[in-house]
Amino acid sequence: MASQKLLTLKEVAKILRVSERSVMRYIESGRLKASKIGQWRIRQTDVASFIEENLNK
Repeated sequence: MASQKLLTLKEVAKILRVSERSVMRYIESGRLKASKIGQWRIRQTDVASFIEENLNK
């Protein structure tokens, strides 16, 4: 398995152009996969999937 880039809440918020709180809501609702490794970490591929699933909604 290739190593995946793990992003912080702040990095994901910047990519999605939303607040960190919004990113937390996506995680809490199960819409965005994340792992708590010290702090929340989100795989870059999961961010890409989230964007793809939520286009034109």
